[in-house]
Amino acid sequence: MNPTPAIKEMPIKVLLIDDQEIIAEAIKKMLSSHQEIEFSYCKDASKALEAAAQFKPTVILQDLVMPEVDGITLVRYFRANPATRDVPMIVLSSKEEPVVKADAFAAGADDYVVKIPDKIELIARIIHHSESYTRLIQRNEAYKKLAESEQALQQELNEAAEYVKATLPKPIKGAIDTDWRFTPSLQLGGDAFGYDWLDKDNLAIYLLDVCGHGVGAALLSISVINVIRSQSLPNVDFKSPKLVLKGLNESFPMEKNNQMFFTMWYGVYNQPSRKLAYSSGGHPPALLFTPEGKMSELTTNGSIVGGDPSTQFTQAEVAVEPNSNLYVFSDGVFEIPSSDGHMLTYSDFVKLINQIPNGEKDKLSAIEQKIRAVNKTLQTYPDDFSLLHVVLH
Repeated sequence: MNPTPAIKEMPIKVLLIDDQEIIAEAIKKMLSSHQEIEFSYCKDASKALEAAAQFKPTVILQDLVMPEVDGITLVRYFRANPATRDVPMIVLSSKEEPVVKADAFAAGADDYVVKIPDKIELIARIIHHSESYTRLIQRNEAYKKLAESEQALQQELNEAAEYVKATLPKPIKGAIDTDWRFTPSLQLGGDAFGYDWLDKDNLAIYLLDVCGHGVGAALLSISVINVIRSQSLPNVDFKSPKLVLKGLNESFPMEKNNQMFFTMWYGVYNQPSRKLAYSSGGHPPALLFTPEGKMSELTTNGSIVGGDPSTQFTQAEVAVEPNSNLYVFSDGVFEIPSSDGHMLTYSDFVKLINQIPNGEKDKLSAIEQKIRAVNKTLQTYPDDFSLLHVVLH
C-alpha cells in the first residue's frame, strides 16, 4: 500500500474588503515586511465573493461600513457561501461598540478590530487565524482521506464476504436435509462451514471460526475449507474427526498464519449405522435434538486448532434417532448484546433453543426470531453469524 502523502502547508493569504484605499495602503505596508503573507485588496463590496473565490484567502479583513453593501450582511454572505464558510473573518470598525460587536459575532465574524490596529497586533491576529484555518483544512483533508480509505477497506471486506458466501454449500434434500444462515459482521470474521459426502455412506459436517476479523481471517478460513473439501491432508482418514483436527492443527500453525488460530467442530455421520462421530477444538458444542426434543451437547476435550502442534484431539460417537435435528454454530450466534446491555452466553442460547416448541425446532426462522428478540435494535452482528442445520431423517 502506498503511504499517504503529506498534506501541503497553506500560505497565509489575506483579503481586505474596504472602500477606503488609504486603509488598504496602510495594511499592505504593515504586511510588506512579512514575505510569507500574500495580500489582495477588493474595494467594491459587491464583488467581494468573486474576489474571494479567485484569491482563496486564509483570512478575510472586512470593513463594517461600506456604501455598496452593509458589512454585517456581507459577513452573512461569506458564511452562507460554501467556499468561504470556514474562512476566518476579522471585522474592521472605526468604533468600539458592544452592540455592533455582538451583531458581527452573531453574523459569523471570528474577530473584531478597531482600525487601524497596531501592526504587531494585526499580524499576530492574522497569523493566529490563518494557522487555525490551515489546521481545519488539514483536518478535513485527513478526514476525507480516512473516509476514502475506510470506504476502500469496506469494499474489500464486502468483496471478501461475497467470496465467502460463494464458497458456502447449497442446501441438500433427501434422506438428509441441510440448511444454514450466514450473516457476516461489518468487519467480516473468519467463519466458514460445509458438508461433503466422503463416500456413499459418510457425510462430513464441519464449521470453523478463525480468530479476529478482516480479509486475513476470511482467507485463512477459506484455505482450511479447501483443504477439507479436497481431502488434501496427508495420511489423514477424513472419516476420523480427531485425525482431521490433528492434521489441520499441524498444517496451519499460528506462527505461519499471522498468529491466527481457529476453533472447529467436525463430525462424520454414517448413514447405514446412524452413528455420528465428532471432535471439537475449542469450539462451542453442537446441539442434537431427538424428535421428542431431548437435547445432547456434542463436544470433546480439545484446544484451539493451530495453537500447539503437539495437541492431541479426542472424538466421541452418538447414535442418532430418525428425524433428529443437528445444529452446528459459531459463538457469533450467541455472543450478542441484549437490549439491557447483557452479553448473551452459550447457556443463554441453549435456554432460548429449549424454549422453542418441538414441532418448530427444525425451523431456522424460529431460532432467528428468538435471537432477534434478545435485541430488537440490533442492526448488524458484532461477529459472523453462522448457523448450520442438519436434519437426519
